Amino acid sequence: MTLAPPEFCTCLALRQAARHVSQFYDQHLAPSGLRITQFSILAKLKARGPLTINSLAEALVMDPTTLGRNILPLQRDGLIAVVRGVGDRRSKELRLTDIGLERLNEAWKYWAAAQAGFDAAFGSRQDSELRTLMRTVASTELVAE
Repeated sequence: MTLAPPEFCTCLALRQAARHVSQFYDQHLAPSGLRITQFSILAKLKARGPLTINSLAEALVMDPTTLGRNILPLQRDGLIAVVRGVGDRRSKELRLTDIGLERLNEAWKYWAAAQAGFDAAFGSRQDSELRTLMRTVASTELVAE
């Protein structure tokens, strides 16, 4: 069996690109005190309303344990609240607080600058195509055999 060199690894290429782009967005968002992952969590809660950790993790294509670690500073800073679920009192829901909404709204201009910067550097058409392709990748059923 001949092993392919690492540069043929799709996962490595995706992770490198994701880290590169995340660092770019983090630099832009720094004045807001948020990182891109935190911004994404707040934005998803604003768009979808209160969600359980599992529902939010699924929406973000993120492991619930990793999400749990990412929400701790947001909860500590009062940007999100963890409350009893409305439908099932045993469940817990994450809710965007008024402070969280203010921080998200402030961060939006920094995110928009990052988005515009990436678009300018990468190309508007390619940027749009890349988002479509990445959404397709994220929704593709991958099964280990």
